[in-house]
Amino acid sequence: MKLLVCGGAGFIGSAFVHQRVAAGDEIRVLDALTYAGRRENVEGLDVELLVGRIEDPSAAARAMQGVDAVVNFAAETHVDRSIIDAQAFVLTNALGTHTLVEEARRREVRYVQVSTDEVYGSITEGAFTEQHPLEPSSPYSASKAGADLTVLAAHHTYGQDVVIARGSNCYGPRQFPEKLIPVMTLNALHGGPLPVYGKGDQVRTWLHVDDFASGIHAALAHGEAGQAYNVGGAKEKINLDVVNWIIGLTGASTDQIRHVEDRLGHDFRYALDSSKLEALAGWKPRMDFDEGGLESTVHWYRDHPHWWKPLVDTDDYKAYYRRVYGQDHSFLEG
Repeated sequence: MKLLVCGGAGFIGSAFVHQRVAAGDEIRVLDALTYAGRRENVEGLDVELLVGRIEDPSAAARAMQGVDAVVNFAAETHVDRSIIDAQAFVLTNALGTHTLVEEARRREVRYVQVSTDEVYGSITEGAFTEQHPLEPSSPYSASKAGADLTVLAAHHTYGQDVVIARGSNCYGPRQFPEKLIPVMTLNALHGGPLPVYGKGDQVRTWLHVDDFASGIHAALAHGEAGQAYNVGGAKEKINLDVVNWIIGLTGASTDQIRHVEDRLGHDFRYALDSSKLEALAGWKPRMDFDEGGLESTVHWYRDHPHWWKPLVDTDDYKAYYRRVYGQDHSFLEG
């Protein structure tokens, strides 16, 4: 199968690309190579890399020539950044999705939208099924929910062959150091403060990036047109517990924890019910967060400073970190 993977040089997209190349698929990547998309993430793979933005109709048309299906990972993804500047999220996540869906319909190819548990909002107990209404809480999740609705409307109106895969919080190698696990890991490894939002009692369900990638392929290969599928993690954790676990894995100290002002509109808990995808394709997460998942991720960042150092040593990253956490980051030189 020849696939166009939009955002394939990013964190989750590159994991999917690695899996599909290993499976023998022909891969073309369209990526804007913004701060979170890197050539290094697909280096050494036999893929065609096109540089361009998904909201650009000419780039979408050029990239979609001759493919059998499109999988769209391309997105602005970080809630904190959306609170600072929502416009970029609307442009990429909403308009970009619309542009890709239009081109996919013109070419009559299957389209898979990669989405997030955050479109459902927060849930106190139990887990979201695909039947729950979308109640996004942040500019980021609102832009992703709008994209999902655009995709579903294309099926309802035109009968377009579209599928949505909504994932839990992902972790693993090659995640840009703005999300919880890589930020805490790098600060813990280098003796810096560990900035925890509020009391740190927020609850997340964690899914290894390789498991999300395999779940997305299950939706691509087996999903029914016009349907959404939850791809949920199996381990529910309190954020502060995750931070303490990272402290234990790195030899850091609990004295490094600094409770900072909570994020605006911070969702308390996410949880997904994945039984629909499990019944459809037999998919289940394989990487256990407790039994090697988190530990292997922490060790990857420890062992790959050449990957993350160029990212955190930029003025843009330092300014972003200072604005979000109210302090300078602590990643050491050398």
